[in-house]
Amino acid sequence: MRTKICGITNLDDALMAIDAGADALGFVFYPLSPRYINVEEAAAIVHELPPFVDKVALFVNADAATINTTCKTAKMTLAQIHFEADEALFKALDIPYLRVIRAQKREDILRHSQEYRLIDAYCEAYGGEGKRLNTEWFEHIECSKIILAGGLNAHNVASLKPYGFYGVDVSSGVERSKGIKDADKVKHFIREARS
Repeated sequence: MRTKICGITNLDDALMAIDAGADALGFVFYPLSPRYINVEEAAAIVHELPPFVDKVALFVNADAATINTTCKTAKMTLAQIHFEADEALFKALDIPYLRVIRAQKREDILRHSQEYRLIDAYCEAYGGEGKRLNTEWFEHIECSKIILAGGLNAHNVASLKPYGFYGVDVSSGVERSKGIKDADKVKHFIREARS
């Protein structure tokens, strides 16, 4: 499974995650998040990164102009849309995007099944808050275009392999404190996801 380490707030964590084998890094452009990073800080980090690593920008309740400008300035490769948006917003984006489905029931995970999407547990606040989805929902479902998030860590990620997810997305499960990653947890998580 491919791995995304989300909530990157500093260069050391970004480089450490890449060295550990992360396929993508996530940057949270949502001011109410404890992992928020501004455009200038994100751009400075991205400037120092090696090639062939995806930089994913996470947005909540932002308009298309803001998403486009932020992604261009910070040199993001993908926009992760973590809120319900109408099709007009998606059509107005100048950058590839990933829809986030905040699932409350099994039927939710079937939405937009023709495209790659990230599925997270529904919470009142945005972000899964470490809440894990019921994995039984994914039995007998084509999961090759699903990136799973919510409540993941090095101790449970290997159990997801039978489902055939495209990838996994982790933030709090590999942290020492909010916004600060733990190198051992990141390495262990990626190793288990790929073993």
